[in-house]
Order: sequence, then structure tokens, then C-alpha cells
Amino acid sequence: MAAWSCLQDVLKGRAESGSIKCYPLGDVTEPLIITYKDLLSEAQKNSAMIFRVPAFKDKQPVLLYFATHMDNIIWFWSLLFAGGLPVILSPSHVSPDQIKGLASLMENPICITTRDLMAVFGEDHGLQIHTVDDIQKQVTPTSTPSRNAQFEGGAATATLMLTSGSTGNSKAVSLSHDQILAAVAGKAAVRPIQPGNFPFLNWVGLDHVASLIEIHIQALWLGIDQIHVHAADVVSSPTIFLSLLHRHKVSRTFAPNFFLAKLISAVQSEEDVADQDHQKWDLSNLSILASGGEHNSLDTCLEASSILYKYKAPKNVITPGFGMTETCAGSIFNLESPDYDIRRGGVVASLGTCMNGIEMRITLPGEGIPVTNPNEVGDLEVRGNVVFKNYYRDPHATAGAFTPDGWFRTGDQAMIDEQGCLSLAGRAKDVVNINGAKFSLTNLQTALDQLLSPLTVRLVAFASRVAHTEQPIVVYVARDRDDILEIEDLATQTCHLQVGASPLIFSLRKESISLLPISSLGKISRAKMRALYESGVFSKDLDLHLNQVRQLREQAREREGREANNTEAILIGILSDLRRVGSDTININTSIFELGFSSIDVIRLKLHIDRQLGTSVPVTTLMRHPTPSSLAKALNPDYSGTSPSSRAKSNYDPVVVFNAGGSKRPLWLVHPGIGEVLVFVGLAQHLATNDRPVYALRARGFEPGHERFKSINEAVDIYIAAIRQRQPLGPYAIAGYSYGTMLAFEMTKKLEAADGPGTVQFLGSFNLPPHIKKRMRQLTWNNCLLHLAYFLGLTTEEKAEQIEESDFQDLNREKALTYILDLADQTRMEELGLDKPGLIRWTDVAYDLPRMATDYDPTGDVAVLDVFHAMPLKAAAPNREEWVNIHLSEWRRFCRSEPRFHEVGGAHYTMIGPDHVATFSATFLAALNARGV
Repeated sequence: MAAWSCLQDVLKGRAESGSIKCYPLGDVTEPLIITYKDLLSEAQKNSAMIFRVPAFKDKQPVLLYFATHMDNIIWFWSLLFAGGLPVILSPSHVSPDQIKGLASLMENPICITTRDLMAVFGEDHGLQIHTVDDIQKQVTPTSTPSRNAQFEGGAATATLMLTSGSTGNSKAVSLSHDQILAAVAGKAAVRPIQPGNFPFLNWVGLDHVASLIEIHIQALWLGIDQIHVHAADVVSSPTIFLSLLHRHKVSRTFAPNFFLAKLISAVQSEEDVADQDHQKWDLSNLSILASGGEHNSLDTCLEASSILYKYKAPKNVITPGFGMTETCAGSIFNLESPDYDIRRGGVVASLGTCMNGIEMRITLPGEGIPVTNPNEVGDLEVRGNVVFKNYYRDPHATAGAFTPDGWFRTGDQAMIDEQGCLSLAGRAKDVVNINGAKFSLTNLQTALDQLLSPLTVRLVAFASRVAHTEQPIVVYVARDRDDILEIEDLATQTCHLQVGASPLIFSLRKESISLLPISSLGKISRAKMRALYESGVFSKDLDLHLNQVRQLREQAREREGREANNTEAILIGILSDLRRVGSDTININTSIFELGFSSIDVIRLKLHIDRQLGTSVPVTTLMRHPTPSSLAKALNPDYSGTSPSSRAKSNYDPVVVFNAGGSKRPLWLVHPGIGEVLVFVGLAQHLATNDRPVYALRARGFEPGHERFKSINEAVDIYIAAIRQRQPLGPYAIAGYSYGTMLAFEMTKKLEAADGPGTVQFLGSFNLPPHIKKRMRQLTWNNCLLHLAYFLGLTTEEKAEQIEESDFQDLNREKALTYILDLADQTRMEELGLDKPGLIRWTDVAYDLPRMATDYDPTGDVAVLDVFHAMPLKAAAPNREEWVNIHLSEWRRFCRSEPRFHEVGGAHYTMIGPDHVATFSATFLAALNARGV
């Protein structure tokens, strides 16, 4: 092993040692088998063919896209022996935008695939595609001798792996031969396998670093067999996983927390059935079941460990760990789970200590200074032989990824305990994880306390696992038992606003109040409440409460005893349509939360109501008035007539509350040029774990009767007044998206002029330069209509670009509107509840905003500025480099300190969209922390 300097040496050295078994998709009975010796022979033969492919060059990336594990393995090694740089793609990498991004990054690379998969690439892909059949036809078998090349190993790049969640602008991690060899050596030493050739099992695509290096290459390095099965077969029937472990006497495999949870349910279900395979399972050869990629619930680890132990696996076989593509997958491992975590009283598993080849440290957020105390939360940084050195053709991202003294910034907040074990921060104490999205329990508790303190004596919010996610639980002691329906509704509304999910709510009997775990400071322990609740201590309280609420709701409906008026009937019809249930199952007192409405459902409801009632009802109004009866009263309709539009004009309030609670400084987000703030929903949810109130400012003019802004000064003054009403004193944290940056800049100058330097401690710009009037003058009403159509998902970005380059600008408004409505996805229009008048009104707002800035010239300066830059609009700059160096760099003239620039994923319209919001929020939070906000 010591003499191996490249991956090719590993395959040569292990040619006589083992084999690879790959199960076809949909068949876990008969695997295809190739020995390491035959793999070497096949790779050498194919390498000579690849070397003769036109445009093939040594050390240049070649994309591989195959449907089977076997093809990926064979052609990965074939490329290595040809001297190429393999890049394995997954199905998620082959969308048009992603492929174009990869084609640009890798300079129109060769792509090898099979003929049946060519169609997925479309036509305008920028790749040089060659099928396996084409390559093999180019030469005859007698003319393909092995290529006797001298392979460059050591620090040279062996393969490129795309970071998780890759898009067209994804980074490609350069993994060197030395790095991979150091990684597999470190992994193999963590917990040496038992003597004997007990294989590794993989069920993840080989485009993932864990499957390629931690399973495939490590098994090869050790000279033992390996088994590959498709994820679809395992996830759809989890007990197949255990059957395969038993059948092949597997020693090492991988399973994240979500799969362990599915496995628990599947095993418990099958154990109730006689004569199942589980009675024969023998997992005594299993040494490591590595688990990572998400937090490992201690409860899940305990239950899964118990099941595996029942079938003879070691007690500590589940091995939670931490790793990234940049560290060749797992590199920090907890070998004492779950016992270690039980001893330390955790609710999520520790990630353990470093293997050979890596070290870790925690630094003060944004400062790079190592912390001095155990359990102190900060930025997790790592370095060592198993850590990558660069992103492929991305020196800017590479420079930003490392500290000046050479540590890699993982982007995670974490802590290291007294025993040197790593834990990611926040999750154990203060976060509820609902369907993969994380929310702050502190925020929820604060919001509930603020709203319900007049009605409750005691109140606590915690989380408990339901199935394979978590649910917020709200327990309280009421001041007056007559208020419990109001408390129920208000608490439900607050939970939907804060965490986007329905809570379980119940009040305590007098005899249970003494059981509350109250500290000497008067605080109720959430962790202890969860334990008491899950042990059944409050079962009787819950049953009595649910029965009482049911009776009170029935009594309220009987007292109401009337038919729905016109507005209520419309609302009931909308609810029944959205929920696809008969209107007879919904009455005037049915709450939207009883119907299981999520936050997204509420937004859809808003848009349907706006269309049918000719108004613009704020989302917060729907949350506060969730029944047809209460909402109809809030909308102030004319009950004696049939025209809902005769209601009194509502007052304009620019503030939309995303997160009301939190101990940190509030964040104020200013709308982009379309005037709406729905674009911030995903970002606000990700920021919920930061213990911070989040508000957004929405333009005037969406509601009938509300005049649109006439000037920048008018908008700025109204926004500042709204901020002052909720946060009278600074320091302030403000950020604007695109057009909103200009407004945020002007607001900051006025706040600093009034209150002095340092009043605004954080000012964020989302992809907007200071000079905008040229762009503002380009925006016609038709432009705004088109951009709005793309933003709302009525058309695609590609189609919008094609339309913009056509004669669309020359159409009059009516024809342009007809063109877009004819083009629009009608299903999406219906889903949004959007019609022609609503689209016109929205476009008018989106048009008037840029018109206010057609003569705008920035003046003055601000104390601080953080610029978050994505790919620019084509009309603004041809590439990111010019966008940053020529346009965004101009902010230096308007800031008294050096602005901080942060690269983020996506493009101008997608930078905080679903595909990029997670990484954006991490970058954004780091910037806030660095400013001390």
C-alpha cells in the first residue's frame, strides 16, 4: 500500500483480490458480477478507445452519465487509465440550466453516456456527447492495446465531484490522488473490519462522495468485495437492506437518519408477520453502519441500534459522523453511539472525533480566532491531508473557502465538548425539524408569550417526534377556562406563522400544574417537558382538553345557527376548492388550520380571495381570522348586499411579519422591484433558527384604493416610520433585494443622519449596484409584465429571455397582456388565484417603482455594506467577473468602510429561490455574525 501513489496503482495492486456485485434496478435477486481483475482489463481496453476520441485531452474533465452502478464504475476507471478526469453525474445534474453551467465551467467537455440516455440532454447543451457504442465502434478489438501510460498521482487531481445540491453554477471539488488515498487509509483505521473478506454495501449513486470513496474505493483499497444496489429498491422496501446485509455478510455500509427511521417502521411492521426473512437475519459481521448528511436523532439511533443488536450486530454499530465532498465524505466519527450521547444527555448524536488525516477547530464567528472553552459555539474549520485544496477553475471560491492560515471553512456552526467530540450547534436545545426544515423554538416561545400572556398563567412550547418528523407541542395553564378556544386559535395561528405547521395544543388540569419542570428562574424546561409528555404523564390532560374543545366548538356552531352570508359562502367555496372537499363539510366556523392548511396553502388562499373578492387581503389577516365568519367580518363586507367590494378601505401597512420572536436585532427586508415580499418566505424560514425577528416591507398599491408611491422619498419615509413603530431605536439590520437595495441604502442614510453613525449596523445588498438609472430607463411596462410572469412561474426563464429578445416590447399593453395570458401556465394561474385584473394591478406596481428611479443618482455614504452577488441579468453584465469588478465594486464610493463581498449561488432571480436559499442563508447568517448583529 505504501508504494501506491495513484488510484490506478490501487486497482492494479488489488486485481487478484475481490469482485463487484451490482444489482440491476428492480431486481435484488441476481447481481451482475465483475472481478477486480476483469475491471482492470476492461478499464485498460476502454482507455485506449477513449484516448482516440476526438477532442479528448489528458487531465481534462469528462462527464459520465449512466443509469447503472456497473457502467459508472467501469467507465470511471476507464477514464482514469486514459489519463482523463472523470466527473460522475446524477439525474439531478442534467437539467438544461445545470448542464449549461457545467459546460461553461469545464469548457465544453466530452460526455460519455448510453444511447438510451441521450435524450435527457436536449439539444442546446454545450457538451461533446459520445455514446459507449460510438466509442467502441471507432476501433476494432485488435487495434486497442492497453495504454502504457505513466500516471500522474500524488497531488494531481484524480476526479472532480460536484458539491451536493449542484446546479448549473455548482462548484466542482478537485480531489487529488493523495487526498483520496489518505482518506481511505484514515477511514479503514477508524474501526478495522474483522478478519475475512466481508464486503461493503452501497445503495447511493456513485456521484455521491460517500458511495464512491467511502464504499467503492475503500473496499478496493482493502482488497475486499463490494455490493451495489439502487436506492429506489432499498428505500421503497427498507427490510431489503437488512436482507442484503445478511445475505452478503456485509461489514460496512451507510444509512442516514431518515432511512433509519423508515427501517424502524418497516421492521416493526414485518415482525408482526410470521415466517418472514427477519427471523433468519444475521448481522454479526456488520462493523460500521456510517450515518451522516443530517442530524441523527438519539431516539432513532437507540431504536435502530436495538433492532440491529437483536440481529447480532454490535451495540455501537451505528456510527454518526461528519463529512463533506471537500473532505472525501466521512472524516469525523462517533464510535460510541448511542452510549456516549445517553451519558451526556443529548437528544441528537455527537459526531465524534477526527480520524487520521484531519483536524478540527472552532473559531469565533467571523473572526477566525480559536475558541478557548469547551462547548463554545462558533465556526467549524478543518484541515489535513484529506481536505481538498481547490475548486476546479474557481480561484475566487477557493480563496473564500480557506482562512489565511489554511483552514477550510465548512460553513457549519458547531462546538467541541470536553472529550473532544464534535456537535453541530443549535439542534439539540432550540430547533424543531419539520419535514427537513429547521425552526427556532425560542422564536416560537417568544411569539406565543407575547400574544397569549394575557390569557395564560404558564405556557411552554417544545417539539416531539411524530412519525419521522417533529411537531410543535404547546402546553399551557389558562387564566380563565372560557378562553381556551381563543387560546387554541391564537396558538395555532402563531405556530403556522413561525414554523409552518399545526401544533398539538392542550391545557393542564390543576392537579398537573405541580408537575411542570420550573427552574429557580421561573423557566419551564423544554427538554424535561418533552420527556414528561412522551412518557405519558400528561395523557389524561390531553384527552380531557381535546374533548372539551370539541364540545365548545359544537356549542359555538349551534349558537351561530345561521346560513352563511354572501361573502362567507364565497370563502367556504374557496376553501372547499383548495381542499378538494365538499362545501357541505365546511361551515362558517371551520378554521383553515382545522383543514390542515400549511403556510404555502395560506398564500394560495390569499391569492384566490384577492381574485374573487376584488381585494388584497394581507396574509397576516388570514392568520388572525382563520374562519369564514371571522374573516368576512375582518374584510368588512356589506352584509346586506351582494357586492363584497363595497367594504371600507383598509389602512396600508407595509410591514409583513415573518418571525415575530427572537432575542437578536430584528432584520428588515426590503422588497425587490415587483413590490411583493413572497420572495422572502424561504429565506425567512431558514433564518428562523437564528433567534431573530424577521420583517419585510411591501410596496403600496396592491390593494384597490391604495395609491402607488409617487417618489423614492415618499416610500423611504413611510418605510422608516413603519420600522420606528416596531423598533424605535437602533442599531438596525436592513437588507434589500435588487431594487430594494436602493431603498435600503436611502433608508440607512436617513437613519444615520437622524441617530448618528452606527445606527445601521448591517446593510445588505442582494445583487444590485449603486448606479441603476440606466437599467430603470430600460424597463417598460411590458418588461415588468414579463419579469413578473417569470417570477410567478407563469413561464420559464428561458422562454422569458426569448420573448425579451423578440418584438414583444413593441406591443401595446393590451396585446402584451394577452400574449402573456395566452402563454401562461393556466394551472399555475389557477393555483395562484390570479386573473387579468390582478396581473394588471401587480404589473402597475412593478412598473411605477422603477419609474421613480429613472433619474436616480446615488449620493452620500453609509457606514457598512455587505454585497451578496449572484449571476447577473444578461442585460446588466455578460458574466459575474465583470458584474463584481466593474458594477458592484462601485459601492466602495458610497461606503465609509471597505464593503464585504459574498459570492452566492444561482442567478439574479433565483439566488434566494428553493434551490439556493439554504446556502444563501448560511452565507447571510455568517455575514450578520461577522458584523456582530
